[in-house]
Amino acid sequence: MKLTILGGGGFRVPLVYGALLTDRAEGRVTEVVLHDLDAGRLSAVARVLAEQAAGVPDAPAVTATTDLDEALTGADFVFSAIRVGGLEGRANDERVALAQGVLGQETVGAGGIAYGLRTVPVAVDIARRVARLAPDAWVINFTNPAGLVTEAMSRHLGDRVIGICDSPVGLGRRIARVLGGNPKEAWIDYVGLNHLGWVRGLHIAGRDELPRLLADPDLLGSFEEGKLFGVDWLQSLGAIPNEYLHYYYFNREAVRSYQQAEKTRGAFLRDQQAHFYEAVTDPGAKALDVWDRTRAEREATYMAENRETAGAGERDADDLSGGYEKVALALMRAIARDERTTLILNVRNRGTLSVLDGEAVIEVPCLVDANGAHPVAVAPLPDHANGLVCAVKAVEREVLAAAESGSRTTAVKAFALHPLVDSVNVARRLVEGYTEVHPGLAYLK
Repeated sequence: MKLTILGGGGFRVPLVYGALLTDRAEGRVTEVVLHDLDAGRLSAVARVLAEQAAGVPDAPAVTATTDLDEALTGADFVFSAIRVGGLEGRANDERVALAQGVLGQETVGAGGIAYGLRTVPVAVDIARRVARLAPDAWVINFTNPAGLVTEAMSRHLGDRVIGICDSPVGLGRRIARVLGGNPKEAWIDYVGLNHLGWVRGLHIAGRDELPRLLADPDLLGSFEEGKLFGVDWLQSLGAIPNEYLHYYYFNREAVRSYQQAEKTRGAFLRDQQAHFYEAVTDPGAKALDVWDRTRAEREATYMAENRETAGAGERDADDLSGGYEKVALALMRAIARDERTTLILNVRNRGTLSVLDGEAVIEVPCLVDANGAHPVAVAPLPDHANGLVCAVKAVEREVLAAAESGSRTTAVKAFALHPLVDSVNVARRLVEGYTEVHPGLAYLK
């Protein structure tokens, strides 16, 4: 099978390739094509992959290209992991938002809207090319904001585009582990949008063990989300929220922490990865070792400002191993080999959540087989969760409308309607600020 990775010069591509190297079954990937607009980054990542493959029999062949049509033609699967504007763009997203006193995180609030506005037109172009050049391919979308981008692409690819995120998987794994269960055998009742979901139950051997966790303050406070949100708040919710909901429930504290930080997350990653790509150009460097050290630092500092605000301390070692590549390969394997499995994915609603229309992309458990991902029926969300889900989905729809029409007025509306942007005037200033720093938003008139 041919796997094309868009954003193939991205830092996390070796995670995907490393997982492919352990897959020895029939029907596996034999060819990997890396596509990126930056030839230097492609070369650096190709060096890391070559060192990963050293001594591995029948390792998937790797080629690299800056020609998008060449990369897509004949692909069986396409992993889309693009970053429009690069990490400089992410740093600008954060800086412009914080200057207005609102959150600039890359998927939540003003930063997520700005990222979506410049990413959606590119993602739509990719979707149209896939439909023309590889109509039988399945697209697995890694690109953030994952739910929004997946919905944009689904308008051209239907159910053949599926979004993934490792946050729900990591959350379910932590809950199962603290309850003494095997994460692989647990059923996670998780519902929401990407980076806006809740675990309402965790079933082990047919029994929902979440009430036991919520009733035990010591147990509840012993893992990441308990430390991040606090025991009392989780017990009030009666559910365990995705870690990204910390930006909603503790917004003022998060904004203040980001404003006081020496560097924003985007600026930190921009500088860190610039050092990595430069270091790998040294002919004597061991590219894989440099990548491993950089990745460890990246994972250890994930959501550091939020944990500092909550007094949550350092991340547990078990949470530093990533996981999105495992979700992607499990999804690809289930479709390619008809190996039925259950995964939490971003797919079209199809009546799963009654408060949203059928075309809205949501994040829920899905049964996966050769025909794709099929959302599992779930119980309705409580009113407070429905309110957030509907509000954020309405914002996503305005982003899609602005990207399609090029309307600056609609872009302002998208910012103004977001729960974390508290003023229409702030929304107008955000659009002004973002269009000044992002060439990719020049289409807004």
